[in-house]
Amino acid sequence: MVIIRMNGGLGNQMFQYALYMKLISQGKEVKFDDITEYRHDNARPIMLSVFDIDYPRATWDEIIALTDGSLKISHRIRRKLFGRKSLIIVAKDVNFDPNLLEHDPAYLIGWFQSEKYFKDIEQKIRKTFTFPEYGRMQLPVELEQKIGAYQYMIEHTLAISVHIRRGDYLLADEVYGGICTDAYYEAAISHMRDKYPEAVFYVFSNEIKWAKNWLTSRYIKDGAEELGDDFCLIEETTEHTGFIDMMLMSKCKHHILANSSFSWWAAYLNEYPEKTVIVPDRWLNDAECVDIFTEGMIRISADGKTQ
Repeated sequence: MVIIRMNGGLGNQMFQYALYMKLISQGKEVKFDDITEYRHDNARPIMLSVFDIDYPRATWDEIIALTDGSLKISHRIRRKLFGRKSLIIVAKDVNFDPNLLEHDPAYLIGWFQSEKYFKDIEQKIRKTFTFPEYGRMQLPVELEQKIGAYQYMIEHTLAISVHIRRGDYLLADEVYGGICTDAYYEAAISHMRDKYPEAVFYVFSNEIKWAKNWLTSRYIKDGAEELGDDFCLIEETTEHTGFIDMMLMSKCKHHILANSSFSWWAAYLNEYPEKTVIVPDRWLNDAECVDIFTEGMIRISADGKTQ
């Protein structure tokens, strides 16, 4: 048996589930540990159910067996004398490691943020991560009407998504900070405007108030009190309805990503063949991430230079 430790928000959960699908395609028995990382009050919500996914869950006994984590006196004495017999495999970084696909039995921990893990089953992945129509999401009536209006605008304009990730990223500035700078976004928006003069930018963020202030300080037109028709800030969603943002992003024609698995998946699920996807040229500060980037992505540096 292989157990994958689930962790992070929706984007990371999707990468972990994609790895699960790959391992299943190899004939392995695979389950998830959705206990360890999600038993605390401040844990991110598990959102895979939006795709009608009901994954197999490992029991606590199965998790203990693979991690050699029993608290029984006999097990503690044995570990003290002979060491831990753990089958925990921690991904060494976020890049593709084909060896991870070979371990069985194993308890896998990692982000697995590369399409190389599932490239050969790409169409199965896309079919699995198909959003239901927003009318079937059982949303409050007012929210459903708002989302319907956003979707109508996106589908009837040359829509470009802009993802601004803050919130939890600010708590780990040494990992995520200084990458998606003002210069990065301004260069990316300028690039899109030059290429698509009729573009409308739909801005998504987990800090709406900050994003609104940032937009108005830079893109409000002279003498106007509000943003022009070429910008729309997507509001109304919360941590627990964040999947709506990903759904709306995926319906845009082109994308400006944050260094976030959330907007990565939104762009990936957009099957428009001529899409333009702009990404920061560095994904993390503490690791060299080369396999997160897919073919055709345009990389822009923190100082606004196209790579």
